[in-house]
Amino acid sequence: MANVLFCANQIFTTKAPNFSSRRLFIVTDNDNPHSKDKVLKSAATVRAKDLYDLGVVIELFPISTPDHDFDTSKFYDDMIYRASPTDPEAPNYSCTSTKTSGADGISILNSLLSSINSKSVPRRALFSNLPLELGPEFRISVSGFLIFKRQAPARSCYVWLGGEQPQIVKGVTTLVADDSAREVEKWEIRKAYKFGGEHVAFTQEEQSALRNFGDPVIRIIGFKPMSSLPIWASTKHSTFIYPSEAGFVGSTRVFSALQQTLLKQKKFALVWFVARKNAAPVMAALIPGEEKLDDNDAQVIPPGMWIQPLPFADDIRQNPETHNIVAPEPLIDKMREIIQVLQLPKGRYDPQRYPNPSLQWHYRILQALALDEDLPDQAEDKTIPKYKQIDKRAGEHVLEWGEELETQNRLLENSKPITSTLAKRPAPSRKAEGDERATKRVRAESTGDAEVKMHYEKGSLNKLTVTILKDFLLSHNLSGTGKKADLIDRVEEFFDRK
Repeated sequence: MANVLFCANQIFTTKAPNFSSRRLFIVTDNDNPHSKDKVLKSAATVRAKDLYDLGVVIELFPISTPDHDFDTSKFYDDMIYRASPTDPEAPNYSCTSTKTSGADGISILNSLLSSINSKSVPRRALFSNLPLELGPEFRISVSGFLIFKRQAPARSCYVWLGGEQPQIVKGVTTLVADDSAREVEKWEIRKAYKFGGEHVAFTQEEQSALRNFGDPVIRIIGFKPMSSLPIWASTKHSTFIYPSEAGFVGSTRVFSALQQTLLKQKKFALVWFVARKNAAPVMAALIPGEEKLDDNDAQVIPPGMWIQPLPFADDIRQNPETHNIVAPEPLIDKMREIIQVLQLPKGRYDPQRYPNPSLQWHYRILQALALDEDLPDQAEDKTIPKYKQIDKRAGEHVLEWGEELETQNRLLENSKPITSTLAKRPAPSRKAEGDERATKRVRAESTGDAEVKMHYEKGSLNKLTVTILKDFLLSHNLSGTGKKADLIDRVEEFFDRK
């Protein structure tokens, strides 16, 4: 085995020095090839470590026989390195049990065939060794990763197809003066802002100073309970952070203590976050994250913390006021039966089973063009609902729900009062008309007062028009002159005195 690994090392070093992915597959039914020679076993372990240091991933495909179960603990556990949280670049070895069944090797081979057709996404850190400041002169270092992000077709370059041979286009930008059409040099360019009708010019150093908010840092400002963080506050991608010992020794221990304490007390940290130099600072929530395992107890998401950028006031829209109509209880009970029979397996949504059809179609076309294959006729869309299976499971329940809906609708129609056609009323007199106008005016004023008070309680008086604000102030014997800001101040003073 040591000679096999040494030959593989030579091949990877000479033939594939710049490959982004280098893997060595071992398909075997012998779980202990050097059971009687400890020297050969030790040599194989050293060669496997050399491959690991070279960046080669060793993948084992164990094959069990009816009379013998493959036991990885005898030899291969010392050769194949499991994923280590302290080393982000360590290969992921997902085997969790020492003994495997006969079908495990075949299933791993099948998954290998599917992974060959999958797109490789390089794992890169958004930032490395960024200081996490817990207090004055108390810092640790962390690295950040963007784990969840929607993939989209990315254009790496432009291709010119006007000639006989397609050529990659190289873009060049040139600034030209309007009056003389001459090329403007870089040292002649000045940037300016318009203030009061005049242009105020700034040098490059002044521009850099205006955008400088300090060195990159994650500074903890305080702590708040998780109940005070609403779900709608998640407006941007969250960044997963993990400790790094490269910047400060002991960062892992401090980071773990902070993460476990926040989990135990159900709190999050409010932080000042500057991701990189000259980046705009944001207020963010530092949320602790638990370790997540799959059904085989393999780690899906490691324990760590998430930086969730918080929205500013301009990012939040005022939702219109709506009045929800609650369905009758019999209708809710019927719908509950439909939801129960349409539950996903184990009540959990697995996004890997439903790939993006447009993205897969894009990659399929690229594969056909690159490998000179026939273009596919139709894309495979796994997001289309399985209507036959839905009808088989919940068809009868849906029909019962529809009948119950018609029954409840008839009951609602019968409960409405019956309107009758009356004779035409005579025209009101002038006195009655005047009384009616006075009544309408009083009702309009009371409605306007309620609206102004509602916006005052919500802190949204600036959404009211100037006319409404003036009418409110004049109805309470207050001055209605001035700008809108002055009117809002008078309205706030009026309610503050109450």
